Amino acid sequence: MNNGSFSNIRLFTGNAHPMLAEAIAKEMGGELARSDVNKFSDGEISVSIWDKVRGADVYIIQPTCSPVNDNLMELLIMIDAVKRASAGRINAVIPYYGYARQDRKAKARDPISAKLVADLITKAGADRVITMDLHASQIQGYFDIPVDHLLGMPILAEYFKKKNLDNLCIVSPDHGSVPRARLLAERLDCPIAIVDKRRPEPNKSEIMNIIGDIKDKNCIIIDDMIDTAGTITNAANAIKELGARNVYAGATHAVLSGPAVERIEKSAIKELVLLDTLPLAPEKRLSKMSFLSVAPLFAEAITRVHTNGSISDLFK
Repeated sequence: MNNGSFSNIRLFTGNAHPMLAEAIAKEMGGELARSDVNKFSDGEISVSIWDKVRGADVYIIQPTCSPVNDNLMELLIMIDAVKRASAGRINAVIPYYGYARQDRKAKARDPISAKLVADLITKAGADRVITMDLHASQIQGYFDIPVDHLLGMPILAEYFKKKNLDNLCIVSPDHGSVPRARLLAERLDCPIAIVDKRRPEPNKSEIMNIIGDIKDKNCIIIDDMIDTAGTITNAANAIKELGARNVYAGATHAVLSGPAVERIEKSAIKELVLLDTLPLAPEKRLSKMSFLSVAPLFAEAITRVHTNGSISDLFK
């Protein structure tokens, strides 16, 4: 950034999602600052920062997606590099926050990985985190630095509003997503239904019951992330069998690991709307998938952080 009030901003990216970082920089009318993030022959990460950052407001754009450990270490080392180069303020922009699913001790001797990663980012030298749709909102409290928590739901709401679907019902695929479903239902002025499920083991879910009326309705299943797609496809198939007219789905984070793409292809989902917080390989893209950009929202959030503007106003 080298124009007007943005002369003191530096946007950097690691290797996790450079296309998103470039799109954010373009939305802000500038370019990414120069850096190299490579590996030594033994696999250790090497970082070189080529642009001056002394006194600058630095934003490192790096979702901690697959390969999670590599991308997390890139973020930590880049934070350390700009801190040692005397950056004025260091902002970790993490569109997708990995390790968020272990956010509490569900049973004895479980780790709380979400807290551990928060400590690592803080200890590395970050002054602020900007992220989107954390798996659990309480993760904001794991940080001892400010966290700006952006919401992907308004982007999805605007998309579905333009489709002009009648007889709508928003469906939460589990109890954890009920607050998200309620927010979307309020924006689209329609009722909600809840899928009652249990999870016998990680990455496996079973439908137990549907709470609410979904018969002959256009149903939209909303979730924060889709990993193996078991939860969302089981919910879609169940509500379709119980009389839903059409089943749509929306999610912020397209992790899509393991059998996810095959499950989505074979499921009752008519259209799956995803945000681009994560990179998605061409072979994982299906004709029933639609993609929306988060770059304008992150660009506006970065601008407001830099100018001490309000972030909460973005979601009114």
